[in-house]
Order: sequence, then structure tokens, then C-alpha cells
Amino acid sequence: MIRAFGISAALCAALVLAGPLRAEEPVDSAQLIIRNQIAAFLSNDAATAYSFASPTIQEKFLNQNLFFDMVKRAYQPVFRPGNFAFGRSRIEGEQVIQEVLITGPDGKDWTAIYQLVKQPDGGYKINGVQILQSAPGPAI
Repeated sequence: MIRAFGISAALCAALVLAGPLRAEEPVDSAQLIIRNQIAAFLSNDAATAYSFASPTIQEKFLNQNLFFDMVKRAYQPVFRPGNFAFGRSRIEGEQVIQEVLITGPDGKDWTAIYQLVKQPDGGYKINGVQILQSAPGPAI
């Protein structure tokens, strides 16, 4: 419990010290946002997780609790990942598309495709996530 609190406190401090995320490098910014949102899910921090959602998503889920409950129900691998790693990414105009390879809490492999959109302040927000169960690769 104390360790989890320490990790949560450290993540919150890092978010506060980081300040607004700028688009010096869109892919790096996108990955930081995704990493921080997943950390918020793991810490049960609905307010922080919701803050990374785009205005379009926030219009669909009018408060942090509705958003948090939806992710918990429909995106379990993102909500409680075992491990995750960034895969391919691409920039399309004002968007970053980022692949995230995730091992879900059930041990199954998933691929989450994040769409982040540039905001008027130059930062990015998550505008959608498509999650697909990954097919097993060839044995090594």
C-alpha cells in the first residue's frame, strides 16, 4: 500500500513538474500522454486520466467518473495493463496515430491504436482508442 502510494505520488509530481505538453516532437509527446494516462488508470486517478481526453471525448463522457467507468468496462487491457510497449507511429496532419502493444490483466496480448489530436495550445489529447486482440506471432 505504501509503495503504491509512493508511486502514485511520484507520478503526480512528475505530471505537475512537466507542465503543459508542447509539440516539440509529436510522437514523443503522444507517447508521454499515453504513458501518463495509463499511470493514472493504474493509480485509480480518474481526474488525471480524464484530463488527457480530447474535448470531443469529454463531450461524450460529461464527467471523469463516466469516462473512467467506460474505460474500465470496455478497455480492460488499457485500464489494467500487465506490460505495454510502443509500436509503430505516424503523423497525419494534426494527428498522431500510435500503436501500443499491451499484455492485458488476463495475460492475452492486445494492440491499442491511439489517435491523438493537436490542441490550440500546441499540446495533444487522446481522441480515440481502437483495441484489437493480437494474433500470436511465430514461436521463437
